[in-house]
Amino acid sequence: MENTAKQQFTHSKALLNSQPISFQTHILLQFNSNMFSLSSMPSTSSVLSTYTAFAASAMFVRTVIRELQTTANQLVPKKLQEKLLSYFGKFFGEKLSPQQLTLIINESNPDRQFSNEIYEAAEVYLGTRISPSVSQLNVFKNPGEAELTVSITRGEKFIDTFEEIDLAWQFIATKTQDGREHKSAKLSFHKQYKDKVLKTYLPHVMERSKAIKNANRVVKLCSLGGRGGGKVNLNHPSTFATLAMDPILKKELMDDLDRFIQRKDFYRKVGKAWKRGYLLYGPPGTGKSSLIAAMANYLKFNIYDLELASLLHGNSDLKGLLTRTSNRSIIVIEDIDCSIQLQDRGKRENRPGDGKLTLSGLLNFVDGLWSSCGDERIFVFTTNYKDRLDPALLRPGRMDMHIHMSYCTPAGFKILASNYLNTQDHSLFAEIEELIKQVEATPAEIAGELIKTDDVDAALKGLNEFLLRKKEKKFEKPSVEEEKKVDETKEDEGKENQEIAMQCKKKKGKRNKRNARG
Repeated sequence: MENTAKQQFTHSKALLNSQPISFQTHILLQFNSNMFSLSSMPSTSSVLSTYTAFAASAMFVRTVIRELQTTANQLVPKKLQEKLLSYFGKFFGEKLSPQQLTLIINESNPDRQFSNEIYEAAEVYLGTRISPSVSQLNVFKNPGEAELTVSITRGEKFIDTFEEIDLAWQFIATKTQDGREHKSAKLSFHKQYKDKVLKTYLPHVMERSKAIKNANRVVKLCSLGGRGGGKVNLNHPSTFATLAMDPILKKELMDDLDRFIQRKDFYRKVGKAWKRGYLLYGPPGTGKSSLIAAMANYLKFNIYDLELASLLHGNSDLKGLLTRTSNRSIIVIEDIDCSIQLQDRGKRENRPGDGKLTLSGLLNFVDGLWSSCGDERIFVFTTNYKDRLDPALLRPGRMDMHIHMSYCTPAGFKILASNYLNTQDHSLFAEIEELIKQVEATPAEIAGELIKTDDVDAALKGLNEFLLRKKEKKFEKPSVEEEKKVDETKEDEGKENQEIAMQCKKKKGKRNKRNARG
C-alpha cells in the first residue's frame, strides 16, 4: 500500500512539473489553505488520486485543442481565420491572437509643437469609410461649408479593408496629469502585413485625405503681422470667369498656375523650392485684389495677408511669420512700394538685429533658405508703380511672372456687361468699345456705372455718357492753374529722379571700390 502511494506521488509530481507555473501555484495555495484544517483534510492517497485524474483530464483537453487547431488550419482558409480573429478581437482585445501588431498614432509630438499628419489624415479618411458596424458617430458642420463633417466617436472600434487586409482602428482620448486631453489612434493588423501597412496603406490614407480636404476645402483669409493673426472664410466671389482681364493674359496665368501645382517632382529634381512669385502692377482699380481672390478660389489655397508696417522686430519677424503659414497658400504683400520704406542694402548702419526691416531681409524671406520650409507656396506682390521697386526684387526666382493690370479693354467691358447686366450684345456696344479704346477707364469705374441700375438700356446709356465726358476732359485745353500744377508735379518728379540717380551712382562707386580691392 505504501509503495503504491509512493508511486502515485512520484507520478503526480511529474505531472505537476509539466503543468504551467500558474496552475502549480494554484494547487500549492489550495494545499496551504487547507493544511491548518487537519480535521477536514482528506488522506494523502485521495488527494493524489484526485490530482492525478485532474491533470490527466487537462492533458487530454490540451491535446484535443491542438488537434482542433491543426484541423482548422488545414480546412479553414488563412484569410478567413484572420477575418474571424479580427472580428472577435473587437470583443476580446488584441490578446486573442499573438500575431496582431498595433501601431499607436498620437495626435502630436510630446511637446505639442507639431501635429501628426498621419493622425489628421486618418480622421479625414476614415470619416468616409464608415461601415454599418459602427454604432456611434460625431456630426459637425463648419461655418461656410456645404457638407457635414462626420467622424468616429472616441472608443469606437471598426474595421477598414485595404487590398483584402483587415485593419482595426480605434480613436482614444485620455487625460494627462496636467489635465489636458491626449488624443491618439490605435491601428491593429496581422504582423505579416507590417511592411505593406507602413509603405502602402498609410501613404494611401495620406493621399486620399489630401484629395478629400481639397475637394471640401473652404479658402481662408489669414492676417500676418502685428498682434492679429485672425482667420476668416474667404467669401470673395471673384473667379477667372468674372475677371475683366485680357483673355490672352488670363489664359497664360491659368496655364502657369496649373503647371506649377503639377510639378512637385520637377522642382525637387532641379533642386528648387516648390514656390512661385507673381507681381501684379497697374493703376488703382484695375482688379489686382480681385485677381488674388480668383487665384485662391481657383487653386483652393489659403491667403495670408502680410502687413509689413506692423512688424515690430523687422527681419526676425519675417522668419517666424513664414513658419506660421501652411502649405498650399498664397502670401500677399499689397502695395509693396508704399507699405513701408525699405532700408537700402548698401547702408552699413542697417545691420542684422537692429530691429529694422531691410530689403535684404525681405529678399531672404521670398527667396532665401527660410522660403523653402513649405511646399506649394505662392508669393504675390502688388504695386501701382513697378518702376519704384528695386530690380533685385523683380528678378526670376522672386517675381517669376509680371502681370500688367491695365485699364479696361473692350474684351473686359463685355465680361463686365455679362456679369452685371446679363447681356452679351447691345446696339451701344460698338460705340462704348470705341470710347474705351480712346480713354483710360479702370474696370472699377466701368463696373461702378453698370451697377447703378438693373435696366440694361439705362445702364449702358449712362456708361456711354460717362466715357464721353472722360473723352472731352482728356482733349480739352487745361487751364493756367492746372498747367501750373502739372509743371510743379514734373519738377518734383525731376528732383526725385535726381536723388535716385545720385543714390545709384553712390552704389555703383562702392561696388567699383570693392571690386578694385578684390
